[in-house]
Formats: sequence, structure tokens, C-alpha cells
Amino acid sequence: MSIKYELIIYWSDQDGAFIVEVPELSGCMADGETYEEAVLNAKLVIEEWIETARGISPLREEQA
Repeated sequence: MSIKYELIIYWSDQDGAFIVEVPELSGCMADGETYEEAVLNAKLVIEEWIETARGISPLREEQA
């Protein structure tokens, strides 16, 4: 099953890059020099965010 997340994408003059925020995942953000790069980076960061969250969850899969 593939879960879809909302991506908020905008250009940051301060950073000189596209910024991607994932509102459903607290603190999950990515950037990129192009729109496409920012979205690709966001996909990687989402996967890492979820893996990290599973690792610190009080009920890890092996405990369930």
C-alpha cells in the first residue's frame, strides 16, 4: 500500500532553492535546485522520516 502525502513546494529567495514541506510529518522538509530535484529529495526524506519514526516508536514491529 502506498501512502500519499501533501507536499507544499515553494521557491525560497533566501536559500536560492525550492523548498518542500510535508505537513503530515512533523519537521519533514527537503530542498533542491530545481522543482523536480526538490520533489525527488522529498521522497527520500519521507522514507527516512518514516524509518526513523518506526525505530523510535514505543511499539516496534518486533515487540508487537
